[in-house]
Amino acid sequence: MTRCFGRVNVGGPAYPALMGRIIFDTATALNGWIADRDNSLDWLFTVENGDAPADGLWPAGARVLVEGSTTYEWVLEHERLLEQPERWAELYGDKVTFVFTSRELPMPAGADVRFLSGDVSAALPQIRAAAGEGDIWVVGGGELAGQFLDAGALDEIALSVAPVALDGGAPLLPRRLDADRLHLRTAHAVGQFARLVYDVRPVTG
Repeated sequence: MTRCFGRVNVGGPAYPALMGRIIFDTATALNGWIADRDNSLDWLFTVENGDAPADGLWPAGARVLVEGSTTYEWVLEHERLLEQPERWAELYGDKVTFVFTSRELPMPAGADVRFLSGDVSAALPQIRAAAGEGDIWVVGGGELAGQFLDAGALDEIALSVAPVALDGGAPLLPRRLDADRLHLRTAHAVGQFARLVYDVRPVTG
């Protein structure tokens, strides 16, 4: 599967986090952009293993993926999934993919893609039902992750920080989020990436 972080195969170890969480997991430039001004991830693929992330750099245990239309269309084009729909199963397996969009979009033959529109909060029951006890991976973009945060439904932010600085593009998370809302759970190096995992604390008071 292609994420906002290169290629991900369906197999692999279970994600070492509590199941049933909603996780925003993405790669980011060190100055906070997740796509460049052309909505491209080509900058990421210049990093060693940027197109094939190591185990632990993506939530392998997620049962459902959620993404915005820009991310979805980039994946379709980059992986040529409309021309080669059989590759969908190779990249996504049996994971359900929800796409938030206000437009009609194409879907590869045989893919389990479900299009949504409107508020994230209204769609949450449908998304959680599809995930069962599994995790939900918010693939991107940052604005969609921000809407999950607004709805009080984001449990974790996991970042793979690349040794790249961009001069603009799509922001990581276009929201204010103060230190009392985030708890750093782990921080370590994975190849050329700094892996940071934060628990998102609920609003109090």
